[in-house]
Amino acid sequence: MSLVSLEDFKRLDIRIGKVVEATRVEGSRKLIKLIVDLGAEKRQVIAGLAEFYRPEDLVGKYVVVLANLQPKKIMGLESQGMILATCDKPVLLSIEKGGDEHVGERVC
Repeated sequence: MSLVSLEDFKRLDIRIGKVVEATRVEGSRKLIKLIVDLGAEKRQVIAGLAEFYRPEDLVGKYVVVLANLQPKKIMGLESQGMILATCDKPVLLSIEKGGDEHVGERVC
C-alpha cells in the first residue's frame, strides 16, 4: 500500500450527495446507474452495486461521493464520480440524520 500526502488528500472533492434516481444498467449483472444530487448539480454515477443493493433501496440515501474523479465511460454510460463504499462486500459510506441540510457539503 502506498501512502498519500495530506496535500494529495486535500485535492479530493468529497461531498455528501442524495441518490434521487437509481436503475439497473441493461446488459449488466453488476452495474446500477445513479443520479446523485450534490446540491448545485446532479451527477450520473455508474456503480458496481447491483449484486448487493436493489436500485429502489438506494433512492433517498445520503452517500459520500468523490466528485472530482475524471469521468469514465462504463458500458457506454458516463460516470461522473464515485460512490464511496467498502471494497469486498460493499457497505456504502453514508449519513443518516439531517441529510438534506448537508447535500453538496464537502466532507473535508
